[in-house]
Amino acid sequence: MFVERIKTEGLAQLSYLIGDGSEAAVIDPRRDCEIYANKARERGCRITHIFETHRNEDLISGAPILAAMTGAAVHHGPHAAGEVVYADTVCEGDGFTFGNLRLKVLETPGHTDDSLSFAIYDDNYGDQAVGVFTGDALFVGDVGRTDFYPERAEEVAGKLFDSLQKIMALGDQTNLYPAHGAGSVCGDKMADRDFSTLGYERCNNPMLQIEQREKFVQAKLDEHHNQPPYFRVMERLNLEGASAIAPLMTPQALDVSEFEAVAGNAVLVDVRGIAAYLGAHVPDSLALPVDMIAAFAGWYLQEDDSLVLIADGAAQAETAARHLARIGYDNIHGYLITAMPGWASRGRAFRSVPVIDAAKVQKRVSTQRQDWTLLDVRDRGEVGEGIVAGAETIYVGKLPEKLDGLAKDRHYTVMCASGARATIAASVLLRAGFDNVDVFLGSMGAWRAAGGEVVKPS
Repeated sequence: MFVERIKTEGLAQLSYLIGDGSEAAVIDPRRDCEIYANKARERGCRITHIFETHRNEDLISGAPILAAMTGAAVHHGPHAAGEVVYADTVCEGDGFTFGNLRLKVLETPGHTDDSLSFAIYDDNYGDQAVGVFTGDALFVGDVGRTDFYPERAEEVAGKLFDSLQKIMALGDQTNLYPAHGAGSVCGDKMADRDFSTLGYERCNNPMLQIEQREKFVQAKLDEHHNQPPYFRVMERLNLEGASAIAPLMTPQALDVSEFEAVAGNAVLVDVRGIAAYLGAHVPDSLALPVDMIAAFAGWYLQEDDSLVLIADGAAQAETAARHLARIGYDNIHGYLITAMPGWASRGRAFRSVPVIDAAKVQKRVSTQRQDWTLLDVRDRGEVGEGIVAGAETIYVGKLPEKLDGLAKDRHYTVMCASGARATIAASVLLRAGFDNVDVFLGSMGAWRAAGGEVVKPS
């Protein structure tokens, strides 16, 4: 019997290859799914079943693609918001056997109506569960979000509470296998590790310490989660089934002339690090560092956008293209092969973004400049813990829809927790015609370290 975890960086998604003997199953495969077939082949087994814990909102499922590749059957839970055309429906108590590994289906709604968990047993060692795959119901250090049905908020929060009782009843010895780890948009309090047991979570997971159903429901109602627009696209594609993508995903390399020929009809996406973007970037490009694509691309890019990348090289461009494909952005024309040194050496214009430190921000705050705004783009939870006095707050993802309320003749200093999200926000402002923009590098971390005053937002 084996359980192999496959982690998808960026999305912080966890999928699994499980099996015994010559048969194997995959739980929650990602879109670029050759990895599962290859790993099964290395183990001398074939994939016969694919299980989905729920219809994902934050990534494209690879289940229909892997099914076409392997001939495996796909299994999904009941009560999906539409027909999952590539899967059959399994329900509470259904079971599957892979050698000495036995899998039992549990219905665990709350995060979504169709959420399932899968308990596994080793028939060589009694009737206690060895592990449970909980999808987005239970994480290491947190539990699933319940904000996808706002008109039924109390009902679904209560359902999650009940589902967690069912999961925990499997016993403290049970290994926990969630669908996401720290960094996922599906939870904000996950521990920075991918392993745990139900016994450990029972003692240490803050949400599992709430024993009264009513208090648990209220705690979930008090949470705030952002829902990027691309979630709706993922929901649709995970009913219809998405197309396969190529195993090799390096975009076409474009020289300066080729880049210019396609740039006018495309969104220019700079996937380099924030320091590189701040130092020099192609005008009108959107800063989306490669390790932040999964979290933020869905706020700014439309499903049918044509994209051209600005990257440090082929490897970075390939990684960016893979991250984009996992959330449905396939229309990539290529990447600028020369990056910024080659661009500048050809006499092409470029821009940079000034950065300032805590001392300069303190001076601007204390003089109360009338033409200046400190723009804090952290999320509501972070803002609730304190802001710099006088700062205006707009979440980085919602900045495009708030631009009409900002005056273009003002000077904006953008801040977040460290400067990374602030750089993305600065690029949004620059693309929208705001010319006087700089970034507070270090942001709230630097402000606190310098002894700056933090006040509660009004």
